[in-house]
Amino acid sequence: MSVFADSSALVKLYVPEFGHEAVRASAGPLVIAMLARVEVPAALWGKSRSGELPASDAALLVSAFEFDYHGDGQADPIFAIVVVNESIVIAAARHGARHGLRAYDAVQLACAIAARGADPSVDTFAVFDLKLRDAAVTEGFSLLDAD
Repeated sequence: MSVFADSSALVKLYVPEFGHEAVRASAGPLVIAMLARVEVPAALWGKSRSGELPASDAALLVSAFEFDYHGDGQADPIFAIVVVNESIVIAAARHGARHGLRAYDAVQLACAIAARGADPSVDTFAVFDLKLRDAAVTEGFSLLDAD
């Protein structure tokens, strides 16, 4: 089993909030959408602006995420990344209309479906947005249990 994680789940790798234990315990490399490279730092900086995190902590966590995303000369990235291409965008437009999703959530779902198409073991979706959770179940994914 492999897990596709949307950005709401990825943030939990870096911030101890509801569901972080389940995300951190998921087996194998997490499969993620390329757009997480934008969404996760934005969410972490948003927590800083709202007073949930000091700016210095947000900066440290963003650096940790970027290291995990890119790796370096000696360490590989910890994520398998689904590149957003034209076919993903076309599929996202359909999924957004079908499930009533926001744009980036539709892209996340399209990436998860593409990942499962390439590797059928990607059958679990780690997501904490309720509408995207419902869409993932409708599309045949199991959900990462956060209880």
